[in-house]
Amino acid sequence: MKYLIFDNVNFNYFNKTGEFEAVKGLSFEIQKGEFVSIVGPSGCGKTTILSLIAGLLEPTSGDILLDGEKVQNVNIGYMFQRDQLFEWRNIHKNILLGLEIKGKKHNQQDEEYIDGLLTKYGLIDFKDKHPSELSGGMRQRVALIRTLAVKPKLLLLDEPFSALDFQTRLDVCNDVKNIIKQENQTAILVTHDISEAISMSDRVFILTKRPAKLHKIEIMDFDKSLSPLKRRDEKHFSAYFNKIWEELSL
Repeated sequence: MKYLIFDNVNFNYFNKTGEFEAVKGLSFEIQKGEFVSIVGPSGCGKTTILSLIAGLLEPTSGDILLDGEKVQNVNIGYMFQRDQLFEWRNIHKNILLGLEIKGKKHNQQDEEYIDGLLTKYGLIDFKDKHPSELSGGMRQRVALIRTLAVKPKLLLLDEPFSALDFQTRLDVCNDVKNIIKQENQTAILVTHDISEAISMSDRVFILTKRPAKLHKIEIMDFDKSLSPLKRRDEKHFSAYFNKIWEELSL
């Protein structure tokens, strides 16, 4: 099922020196329930593409549709590079923040849904704690639950693990992928880490230098039951890494 559609999307920036192309003729489709990673050279426009999907930017030309609607009209969740948790709010109130920003008064059904997520993912005992009392991995789980609390139709992940140390990063990748899979979410990850993209994704989209165009799509042919950490142990993991690295170096 075609869920997210980019149809010949162009986006131009304007600054004091004039106009320049950031995204050029970008077309692709993502299926419902799919996990896709986007990789490309630094400054090629990866985050710009997420902003276009989130409806924060409008394309100069072309169409972006999610489940048959313009993305500006659809509820989309966005996880940033930092967890953006507020220290003066406890975990429960931090999770409610997404609903508050959207102008929605939470009700009993929302509370039950949030408590269900906190229970399912091992955080219910920390509901009244503050962010400084949690580990980096736990904070990222809270940030993801906050995003899921608004029940988005699509989840965007913009380098959400980049602030973590390597060991924590591996653990959190496992946690986040497991939560996304269990909640049957469609997700797009932007990352500079090729190994991360391979370990988490159904497909990896490789972009060109700016202006961003779709250079190639690599399908990650792993057993669906494998966690991101287990994928790294597979014998063909390094072959995928080398192939994507070569494509990025062209």
